[in-house]
Amino acid sequence: MKKIILDLATTLDGFIEGPNGEIDWCIMDDDMDFEGFLSGIDTIFYGSVSYDMWGNFQPEADAAMGEKSFWSAIHSKKKYVFSSKTKQDNNATYIDSGIAEKVNEIRQQPGKDIWLYGGARLIKTFIDLDLIDVYRISVHPTALGAGKPLFENLKERINFKLSKVNPFKSGVVQIIYEK
Repeated sequence: MKKIILDLATTLDGFIEGPNGEIDWCIMDDDMDFEGFLSGIDTIFYGSVSYDMWGNFQPEADAAMGEKSFWSAIHSKKKYVFSSKTKQDNNATYIDSGIAEKVNEIRQQPGKDIWLYGGARLIKTFIDLDLIDVYRISVHPTALGAGKPLFENLKERINFKLSKVNPFKSGVVQIIYEK
């Protein structure tokens, strides 16, 4: 069965974005092997706001080849958008109800794992429905003091099993937990 992997960045004080939605504190190190992560997935789950912002993003024509390759790899994946509003989009399938059932159907399909991209509301829904198998959290050496927390109003305690820790030259520490 495919695993659902939440891969995202947080600040040291646990925020996934600042009070105004800012993510300018997020660092991408070349030693993070994000390409390796992308090679292990074939599907991305988006909330509608995140999909509208990033689901079809194209880098500038004069962008570095590495950036173009990065976005090409992301756009090669099958995309699902969780939204109360269904739209026509040739690049994604919209899911507007029965989240747990549809997610479990997708998990049963053959292939690679699934990246839960977000946004915050979708991540909270997946946490509440206990649909996340792996938490791949990159903790950045920044404290914001306010913003959108990763874990907000949990219904119950979540216990994790540490799988791996990856420190990077920038000071980012990636912590991988499994349920």
